Amino acid sequence: MKLYLDENFTGLWRGHDPFAAVSAIEGEVFRRVKSRRTLRFELGGKIWFLKHHLGVGWGEIVKNLLVFKLPVIGAGNEYRAIRKLEAIGVKTMHCAAYGERNLNPAARESFIVTAEIPEAESLEDTAKRAIPAALKRRLIREVAAVSRRLHDNGVNHRDYYLCHFLLSSGELHLIDLHRMQIRRRIPAHYLFKDMGGLWFSAMDAKLSRTDCFRFIAAYSGRPPAVELRENRRFWQKINRVGEKLYRREFGRDPQHAFSENGKTTHA
Repeated sequence: MKLYLDENFTGLWRGHDPFAAVSAIEGEVFRRVKSRRTLRFELGGKIWFLKHHLGVGWGEIVKNLLVFKLPVIGAGNEYRAIRKLEAIGVKTMHCAAYGERNLNPAARESFIVTAEIPEAESLEDTAKRAIPAALKRRLIREVAAVSRRLHDNGVNHRDYYLCHFLLSSGELHLIDLHRMQIRRRIPAHYLFKDMGGLWFSAMDAKLSRTDCFRFIAAYSGRPPAVELRENRRFWQKINRVGEKLYRREFGRDPQHAFSENGKTTHA
């Protein structure tokens, strides 16, 4: 069995079986399927989020393996992802409690409790409203810096969209980490999946070319003219992946900073 409790839950669950305590938690349910439930609850005067995983069964594991996907079989992946982000200096959720038992992967029970990020707004929502130009420039640079830090450290998110960046008290937090992968080096497919997904989610954010060049400069660490000349295919591939996702989602061509009458040009 694996168990981690921070100072809050060490006190709150003293003398209790953590797995029994988790099973008894009730609250505002966000998702409930056969093998997992996600909910928001209050305990000790604070707001927490719980993800409680039950065994996914061998059928689900085999189904994923047959299509060459590693199945997410519990909360352990999210716990390790949080610890990795903390180690590389990317702000994320605070893990307050984590537990895992049963060596059989098909029947493994696990849970993770994270603290609420107070008064948080997703960047997807932030991008829909008018914000000061200085804040917009800072957020673009910070998203680029987080992206580069992840990828330089062998981390790919797999659900890398603006909605998974939360802005709280002026600071960005990256969330929804349960599918995150950590390697020594990211395969190209997953790098383009991350960057293409981020670009797809920003296509309706009314970004100017200058905004996009600012992101490219912050991500690459080079003047955008130099980066686009020497690494043009990389950015073109990101644009193609993003546009493909956009057409799949909305059934139409995107209109973004490099579009002209629905036809994309590459700066």
